Amino acid sequence: MNFSSTPSASRPAWDPKTLIVAGGRPAHAVDAPVNYPVTFTSTYHSQGLAAADERVYARFSNPSWDPFEEVLGQLEAAARPALVFSSGMAAIAAALNLVPAGGVLVMPKHSYNGSLALTSELEAAGRLIVRPVDIADTDEVIAALEGAHVLWVESPTNPMLEVADLPVLLAETKARGILSIVDNTFATPLLQQPLTQGADVVVHSVTKYLSGHSDVIMGAVVTSDEKLHNTVHGYRTLHGSIASPMDTFLALRGVRTMAVRLDRSQSNSQILAERLSEHPNVQAVRYPGLKQDPGHQRAAKLMSGFGAVIAFQVGGSADGADKVIGAFKLITGATSLGGVETLAERRARHASEPVSVPENLIRLSVGIEDVEDLWADLSQALEQL
Repeated sequence: MNFSSTPSASRPAWDPKTLIVAGGRPAHAVDAPVNYPVTFTSTYHSQGLAAADERVYARFSNPSWDPFEEVLGQLEAAARPALVFSSGMAAIAAALNLVPAGGVLVMPKHSYNGSLALTSELEAAGRLIVRPVDIADTDEVIAALEGAHVLWVESPTNPMLEVADLPVLLAETKARGILSIVDNTFATPLLQQPLTQGADVVVHSVTKYLSGHSDVIMGAVVTSDEKLHNTVHGYRTLHGSIASPMDTFLALRGVRTMAVRLDRSQSNSQILAERLSEHPNVQAVRYPGLKQDPGHQRAAKLMSGFGAVIAFQVGGSADGADKVIGAFKLITGATSLGGVETLAERRARHASEPVSVPENLIRLSVGIEDVEDLWADLSQALEQL
C-alpha cells in the first residue's frame, strides 16, 4: 500500500470526497476483489528472528486494519497511516500517555466528558497537572501555556460548540516546543485538518462520523511524526487496546459515505438551528453556522463547514429538557453522535459533565432524515413545555 498522504505516480491528487471512496482499495487487476477481505486470525506463520515488517502476532498487526489506517492517515494529510484502537477512549488514553510524568496539560474546560474524567483520574494519581481553559479565549489559552508540556484541543467543543483559533494556538505551541493534540471528532478531516495547521497528534472517536452508523466502537490516533507514531503504536501493542478486524472493516465501509452523510446532516443542522433560534420555548442555541453564534466568524474562516451538532437550551431547566426529549417520536433520546439517525441528550445528566454545562442544555446530533420530519418532531416536543 502507498501510505503517503501526497499524490504519487500510483495515486493522483484526489479530493478528500474521492479519497474516502477510492482509497484503501486493492490494486485494479482481473478477478481482484473491490474490497480487502476481513482477516480473522490470532497469529501468523513466523519462525526464527522476526523481520521488522513481520506481523508475527495479531495484537501487533492485522491486514484488516491497513486499509482504514491508510485512508484516515491520508484524509488527515499525515505522512504516516493512522493507528486504530478499540475505542475512542483507548485512543484518548494513548494520546494522553504522551504527557510526560508530572507534566502540565492545558485542556478545554468543556471537552468530551470521558477525556475530562480520565485526566481528572490521572491528576489525582499524580500523573499530570490539568490547567482548564476557555479554548475560545485565545489570550487565556496562550497565558496558560507558560510552563506547560501539552495542549489538548477540541474544536468545536463537546457539548458547548466553542471554536478555537487553531492556527494561532498551534503556532504558539510550536514556538514554545509544546506538544499539541487535537480531538477532531466533531469536525472530521473533511471540515478541518489540524496536522496541516501545525498539530502534532490528532485523535478521533471513529464511533462517530467516520463509521457513521452507530454500530461500531473504535478510535484512532494520527500523526506524521515517526517517533510519536512508534510511541503510540508501542502503547497500543503493550496495552492490548486493539480494534477488532470486523469493526475496522465496518468502519471503512462507513467512511465511504461520510461526505454525503455529512453534507446532508450539515444542511439539516443549518435549517434546524435557524428555526430553533426563533422558537419561543428555546432560550439559547449554539451552532457555528448561525451568524449570531460567538464562534461563527472563526468557524467560517477556519473550517470547511459548521458540523452537524446543535446545542440548545429550553425552559424548565432539567425537567423541561427531559420532557422535550421524552416527547420525541422520531428523534432518539440517546448518547453518542455522528450516526445517520438524529440523537438527542441532556448532557448534564452525566455526573462527569462540567458544572458549567447548563442543566437544560440538549445536545442534538443531526442525522440525514428529511428535515421537515425532524422539525415537526422538534416542534411538537417543544410544545409540551
